[in-house]
This record gives sequence, C-alpha cells and structure tokens, in this order.
Amino acid sequence: MLRWVENIRNPIPSPEMVPQMPLRSREWFAGREELAFQHRSALRSMGLDPDFYANKPVIGIANSWSDLNNCNHNLRQLAEAVKRGVLAAGGLPLEFPTISLGEEFMKPSAMLYRNLMAMDVEETLRSNPVDGVVLLCNCDKTTPAQLMGAASANLPTIQLNGGARSVGNWRGQPVGSGTDIWRYWDAVRAGQITREDWSDLEASISCSAGACNTMGTASTMTSLSEALGMMLPGISSLPATDARRLTAAEATGRRIVDLVLEDLRPTDILTPLAFDNAIRLLMALGGSTNAVVHLIAIAGRLNITLPLSRFDELSRTTPWLVNLSPSGKFLMDEFHAAGGVPAVMSEIKHLLNLKCKTVTGQPLEASVARARSFNKEVIRPTATPLSPQGAIATLSGTLAPQGAVIKASAATPALMVHRGPAFVFHNYEDMLQRINDPDLPVDGNSVLVLQNAGPKGVPGFPEWGMIPVPQKLLEQGITDLVRISDSRMSGTSFGTVVLHVAPEAAAGGPLALVQNGDLIELNVPERRVDLLVEPAELERRRTAWRPPVSAHLRGYPRLYIDHVLQADEGCDFDFLRPRNAAEQQFVPPLVGRS
Repeated sequence: MLRWVENIRNPIPSPEMVPQMPLRSREWFAGREELAFQHRSALRSMGLDPDFYANKPVIGIANSWSDLNNCNHNLRQLAEAVKRGVLAAGGLPLEFPTISLGEEFMKPSAMLYRNLMAMDVEETLRSNPVDGVVLLCNCDKTTPAQLMGAASANLPTIQLNGGARSVGNWRGQPVGSGTDIWRYWDAVRAGQITREDWSDLEASISCSAGACNTMGTASTMTSLSEALGMMLPGISSLPATDARRLTAAEATGRRIVDLVLEDLRPTDILTPLAFDNAIRLLMALGGSTNAVVHLIAIAGRLNITLPLSRFDELSRTTPWLVNLSPSGKFLMDEFHAAGGVPAVMSEIKHLLNLKCKTVTGQPLEASVARARSFNKEVIRPTATPLSPQGAIATLSGTLAPQGAVIKASAATPALMVHRGPAFVFHNYEDMLQRINDPDLPVDGNSVLVLQNAGPKGVPGFPEWGMIPVPQKLLEQGITDLVRISDSRMSGTSFGTVVLHVAPEAAAGGPLALVQNGDLIELNVPERRVDLLVEPAELERRRTAWRPPVSAHLRGYPRLYIDHVLQADEGCDFDFLRPRNAAEQQFVPPLVGRS
C-alpha cells in the first residue's frame, strides 16, 4: 500500500480563491491586452478554450522521454497519468520535451550534456507561462540535470522517476543490468565462459524499459531526490512495470497544483540540512560515487557549498545498511519490497534532520514515521550493519590535492591499504590499445593510472575510471588491483578504483606528472592517496609539462572545456553557479518585450 496517497489532500481551488493567487502565468494570459489576446489565441489553436483554463495554475510537465533512451521509455505513459492528476486538482497541464540523457547511447558520456539539459529545463521554465513543474526523469543524468535547472528557476517543483527495469534471469540466476555485464565480460576475457554464453546473456539481461535494476547512479539519484524532499515518499524504488507507478504519477500531478497554491519552492526544500540527509542516505545505500558530483552541483545552484570533507564527515558516522548490487547481493525489486527509501531512512532517523520540508507539505518525519524494513537481509538494522561506516570515502593527498573518491563498499578489503608502482595510460585510447597486451609489464601489485579522462580532458568526464583488469592478470586469477584516474565510473561498477582525482590531468594536476614506476600509496582508513616522488622531481616534470590540445574548437564541447568546474566543485559551468544570494535570484521574463 502506498500510504502517501492517503495523506495528500488536493482540493480544487474555488473561483473566489484563485484570482487572488499570484499566478505567474496570468502575466501572459491576463496582462497587457494585445499580448494576452495573442497568448490566449495560441492556446485556442491547440483546442484550449480560455474558459477552461482561466484562473487555473499552469503546470509544466518536463518530459525527458526519447526513443534514444531506453531507461526513460515509459515516461510518455507516466506523463498522461500526471496530466490526469493535474486536471483533477484544478490545474492546466502543458507537457514539453527536454533533452534526454541516455547512458547507453550517448558518447563519450551523458555527463557531457548534464549541464546543457539543466540549462534547457531552466530556460524553458524561465521563458514560458508556467506556475509549477513536474520533472519526469529516470536515467542517470536526467535526475540531477532537472534538479539543477529547477533549483535555478525556483518555481514550485516535484519530481517523478520511471523506475527500474524488470530483472532478467540467466541460467537460473537473476542478472543485474550493468554490474553483471562487467562481471561476465571479465569471465569472457579470462576464458571462463564462451562467446555463445555471452550472446545468450545479452538476450536475458534487459527485460523491460526502465533504469538499471542495481543501485547504480540512476537508482541512487532518484533515491536521493526522495531524500531531499523533491519526490513523493516511497515511489523512487517502484519498478517501471508496476501499475502503482501510474497511481504515483496521478498523485504527483495532483500534488504539484497544491505546491503552486502553497507557494512551496525548491529553495524552501533544498536546504543545507536536506543535503546532509541525502548524503547520509547515499552512504547507507551503498550508492554511486557519481552522486557526490551531482549533489555538489545541485547545492551549488542554491549557493550552498558542499565540500568533500562534509561527505567524509557524514560517511564516518553513517552505517552502510543496504545489501544491493554492485556492493551487495540483491536488486531493486527486492529493495522496494523490503520498504525502499523510507525504510532505510527510518533505520537512520536518529542521524537525520527530520524537520526538513518535503513536497508533501509535511516534514520528513511524516514520511518515515510508519516505515520499516520488511526484509532485514536486504535493508539491515543499524545494530547489524554491513559496515559501521558509509559506502563511499573521500580522499586527499599529494596525488589529489583537491580530493578524490572511492567506493569502499565495492572494493577489495586487502587493497584498501596498498603501495605499488604506477603503470600509466596517457589517455583512454592508449589504455584500450594496450590493456590486453600479453607483454604488459604489470602484476597484482601494480597501480594502473589513467590520465586525461576528466571533465576538460575528454571533455565530458566519462565513465572510464573502471580500467579493465589486464587480460594477462585475469588469466592468472587476479580480479582486482588499484586503479586511479581523473574520470568517473558507472554506479553499477565495482573494484578498488580511485576516481574524480582533482585537479584533473588536463588542468595540470599532479596526476598529469605520474610516470611509470612511480610509487603510489593508497590508504583508505587514513583517507589519503599519495604520489611518492620528491618535490624537486615533480617540479622538474611540471616545468616540462604542456597541456593537451583539444580537437574541439567550437560548439558546446568547446564551451564545456572553457567553463566546466572541477569534480570537487560538481562539474557545473562557472557561469551557472551563483556566487552570492543576489546572483541566485530567478529573473522573470519581460513579457512582450524584445
């Protein structure tokens, strides 16, 4: 049962009530006479009579559906259910498309276009007669991109995701999208399964539209949207094919009308304390390292600074509770059945800021009051956690002066303190060409280093950080070794992988100076990653270093290279992040003026 449906009241506003409401859309439809005439006429051309929508809140539905994005393929159906809810609550729903960021097809990475999608959302809201918006998301970058844009626009907002895809089975075992691809690909390379097996797996692993059914970036970010208070409680983990997702969509449509009437905006919900709640949930979930970058970017749009030290501080006091792939055993359908996000937050409620506002109009404590875990193997009690500390650790040191991250919950315990010689790949193409060379001079003690795969270096900050274990080592039975880069990795990935090294190599960070044979020391308990080279030698190398020359001379990639911030600052554009409260203010359109 979805109790949030019972707790939300959506009265249709009376005609006497609405005219006094400061509806933004009235500037278009009841403002200057000749312009209002033009605007009403435009809606008439779509079959909308002014008597139908007069004095009603106009609700935008930002739909990131696309045939190029299998994760978001059910959003058209959800949009229709949202419209029914908006109409039932007395609003006028107007759906509009945005860029759709699909991880499967977009190269080199959907992350390259996250900021562009955020601009798309913000500017569509800024320039149109919209009083409130429903954000339809699912795949990894759509969720943070929409929240970034909506935070900047600061109109009443609620988010709804499409859910995780159905779980496939292969040889009688459930297979998780993403994670099991990487596991079985290593098995192919090691000669443990055949190419015919690999082909059979392809037909079994994706059984419906929807996001990855592991706790990858997509499910992590929608869970965090719920924790931030931007999504109705209990719905982020609903499977994509569950009919209750349509019920959730209708309830979301009804609720956005009330948000407009109550004038409840993202700035009222996305507070520093709400971000602390989201970080704690991230650590308890064993969620994606990508969430660190996204939370920093969303907070930055509100002039809230989230340093990596805050993530580490909260991680050290938050237990890891959720036994989900890639860190654990289970998949998203079992997570939802066990109670989903409300159950996890109930387990750690003594660590949360329960008075934070949510889109329900009630504080967070109302969302977790009756929640509990129905499967303590999937969502563990705080008394018996998977680990007493959170799943992600943030690092610093001479190799990463501005920080780096590692998913400790998905790493090999024996490698968490390690010293070994570096073997350097100068870029992604170099790595692909040499990683399977039988004469590659590496062993299980080596530290693989990938340079120039960061935000500026590609550009786009792709998911290249999970450098494959060299085939010669797989054949020896070695399945993990320390890997370090300025890149990201998929939330479905695993291994002892240090990511997001900042400053990146292309920006002249110490990572650019690493050479074969240099000793690198990783010490996760002490939160350090150090390059053990004498300062004088590093200075000599720095003097000889030259920044890479990009092939991108124009267009959006050039804009990205010139303006993207580093990983520890969220990789937003410098000109989109307000530097003070005055820059944070939403600028209304000048209706009718050119």
